[in-house]
Amino acid sequence: MELKPYQQKVIKDLEQFLDYVQQHQSPAKAFAQYWEDKLGVAYSPQLDGTITGMKPYVDHVPNAVHIAIKVPTAGGKTFIAVNALHSINKHFNKGNPKAVVWLVPWSNLLQQTVKNLSNPHHPYREKLNSLFSNRVEVYEKEQLLQGANFNPSSVTEQLNIFVFNFSSLRVNSRKQEDRKVYQENGALETFRDTILNKDLVLPDTDETALINIIRSLNPIVIVDESHNAESDLSKEMLQNLNPSLILDLTATPKESSNIISFVNALALKKENMVKLPVIVYNHHKKEEVITSALHLQRQLELHSKEEEKETGKYIRPIILFQAQSNIQGKDNTTFQKIKEQLVKLQIPEEQIKIKTSHID
Repeated sequence: MELKPYQQKVIKDLEQFLDYVQQHQSPAKAFAQYWEDKLGVAYSPQLDGTITGMKPYVDHVPNAVHIAIKVPTAGGKTFIAVNALHSINKHFNKGNPKAVVWLVPWSNLLQQTVKNLSNPHHPYREKLNSLFSNRVEVYEKEQLLQGANFNPSSVTEQLNIFVFNFSSLRVNSRKQEDRKVYQENGALETFRDTILNKDLVLPDTDETALINIIRSLNPIVIVDESHNAESDLSKEMLQNLNPSLILDLTATPKESSNIISFVNALALKKENMVKLPVIVYNHHKKEEVITSALHLQRQLELHSKEEEKETGKYIRPIILFQAQSNIQGKDNTTFQKIKEQLVKLQIPEEQIKIKTSHID
């Protein structure tokens, strides 16, 4: 499996930006110069309220380079990230332990990511093996907590990918299992005198806590679907990892994202990455989105029932609503609000299913 032309461009943009970081020794200066050279104009607010050039770099996590890549859904973000690890190791992470924290927002995506990165016959793992000379290990949280094939030698001799979901690294996680990341761990005792940097130990945590071992490795952090990691808790989670570089992957970056590469939908269409028809409507109110989607679903359901009469096969059309996070102080459209509106519109409650990090 090889990179598509638009994916090659993303990797080229990444490597170019990392070269700027090496030259300027400051992500903010590198970001400004990178975009000034690309656009031919520096950032400058105008008297009429408009701006020229790219907005300044936002320092989300001190002492870390924090950048984003905007790739539409179905654009192969995971494969881009796999190749990006090699570019980061070559242009940025020279000589450092090859530790990568790969963050995903949901448990089902975690399982899928672990499976694909671990399977020696999957294109993602085949590419990793090719790029890192077959010296790759993928870990889930439980393996790390148990010290299973995870020791001071392994973290310096191979590429180590630690796959977590967001909630398992948040300090105030309600799950007892998730809090183990911040607790004393005898299985990691061997790291105390070799890898552990005692100056980096978090307050009120034991030196052998997994979070302190990861902090000492100064890891690269890949954030998949990064638009789901915008809360204050998520920012604290990223800071606690003590990353050297954070790479956000998303189709819908936030306003404050430090985007270094864009991919538009036409690039995907050209490479036949999007094969199904895509119909897009623009609405002025959130409520209109829900009622319009329900109307379309009912139309499709009528077509489906007619087809069932002719073929004997029934395909049930469904709607997927992507809710917003429940962030205090913001009037977000959470899954609770969407469910309430659907019930008011006489959608039977048993037909409404919810999937979050805590609800399945």
